Amino acid sequence: PALSVILFSDATIVKVVSRQLLVDGKPLHLKGVCWNPVPKGGTHPRDLDFRGFVETDSELMARAGINAVRTYDAIVDREVLDVLWKRHIYVLNTVYIYGKDPIDVIRTRVNSVKDHPAILMWVVGNEWNYNGLYIGLPYEQALKRVKDAVRFIKQLDTTHPVSTVHGELPNGNTLRDLAEVDVWGINKYSGISFGDLFDAWRGLSQGPMYLGEYGADAYNTKASHLDEEAQALATKVLTGQIVDASSVKPGGVCVGGIIFEFADEWWKD
Repeated sequence: PALSVILFSDATIVKVVSRQLLVDGKPLHLKGVCWNPVPKGGTHPRDLDFRGFVETDSELMARAGINAVRTYDAIVDREVLDVLWKRHIYVLNTVYIYGKDPIDVIRTRVNSVKDHPAILMWVVGNEWNYNGLYIGLPYEQALKRVKDAVRFIKQLDTTHPVSTVHGELPNGNTLRDLAEVDVWGINKYSGISFGDLFDAWRGLSQGPMYLGEYGADAYNTKASHLDEEAQALATKVLTGQIVDASSVKPGGVCVGGIIFEFADEWWKD
């Protein structure tokens, strides 16, 4: 494949204004999917293969109307970003997620692709309040690490928002401690409704949020069989609730949703 030739001047201009995510001056609603391409028989992160899956996966995504992906590891391969951009798919690029990594790993992950137009925002952690950055760090230590990572990213790049993904809503103290976070991702699994999520967020923060993960399994554990109809119904209803709360419209608080997920994770138990 040809080498990436996208220049710095082509970088997407992304700003957070009130509860909206503005891309080149226009409000964006995320119709996203979590993308963590590990082949059947492989394990994560050893067999993570962005390059091997990007052409086929992004084609399917584009046909489905997907306009964004969220990763669980950093994409630093510019040719992968080129393919996504060709199909008008933005990237919420996770540049710090594993607590044993030193903060300085962020430097290369950000600097190598911060000028690429497919980059929408940087992401730190994934429901780190549950997993302690995947090494079981106590909450206060994980919080400090996230804070340090967010601050370091902002030193490296002032042109893209920085997000963190939290399991369920953070409390007011966490929001104050992480005041430098521009956009909050919320992972929430609560059946076929988000309940009072959007109203609760409206009372907590003046900023925007998005669903970092949502959805339903294709396997019905109650009936012990594949149930794609129930999955499709849950997807439709939940996505509709996200659209209803979209900040593209007056009074909305949500910049979109990232459904979990594009591919089956065969490597998981």
